[in-house]
Amino acid sequence: MTGNNALTGCKVSGCIVTHNNMRTIKKTLQTLLRETRGVDFKLYIVDNLSTDGTIEYIREKYGADPRVEILEPHTNNGFGAGHNLVLPLLDSDFHAIINPDVELREDVIAKLAAYMYGHDDIGLLSPRIRFPDGRDQILGKRNPKLRYLVASRLRGSGTPGRLLREYAMLDCDLSVPQDIENATGCFMFIRTDLFRQLGGFDPHYFMYFEDSDLTRTVCRTSRAVYYPDACVYHVWGRDSKKNGKLRRIQIRSMLYYFRKWRR
Repeated sequence: MTGNNALTGCKVSGCIVTHNNMRTIKKTLQTLLRETRGVDFKLYIVDNLSTDGTIEYIREKYGADPRVEILEPHTNNGFGAGHNLVLPLLDSDFHAIINPDVELREDVIAKLAAYMYGHDDIGLLSPRIRFPDGRDQILGKRNPKLRYLVASRLRGSGTPGRLLREYAMLDCDLSVPQDIENATGCFMFIRTDLFRQLGGFDPHYFMYFEDSDLTRTVCRTSRAVYYPDACVYHVWGRDSKKNGKLRRIQIRSMLYYFRKWRR
């Protein structure tokens, strides 16, 4: 079945891992729960030791919402490890990995689920990602390479150069679905059975590159696809450009990624 008929009884789980995201998570939760209507939806929120009032706000606002389950591991082992905590709890057809700085303006979850139902060979979907003002974000869709990452780091506000265009597949027709090698972790949509079979994210990454790693692992057995008909809006602060600690974490993750996937 395809389309809305396929969504009868469809269960979708989602997970947001938070760490001091008070500035953005209000809109994320508000729009996610408001717009997600076409499926049976369960949202898990994992808090990685927030100290800015994030978890207190979530408990007060959503603690009684039956769609929401809050997990507090009382530790911070990183983005991927936080998402992996929900693996034993999942009872869904599909699972959404959601950043605490995205906004939904339509029922993206139902759109992605309907497309997955019609394409059994797809294991992971990546929606179109835009800035809140509607501009497309230029994100890597091919496997990371050092030259791509340097080009991305050095890019200014001008037109993307050849390497960045190649990395982001800008020379392909991105108005239609495209097979990709690399999906951004700000919003990933994966078959729950596959996510569980893979053991979730590689916990060796504290943050950064775990999304590239997961996509590459998915592509060993199924397809990862960019699906532009579903769109989410992402604040994308690029904090590693401004924060030395995050930059060091990103470099460590990059080195681990290249060691793991060297040929």
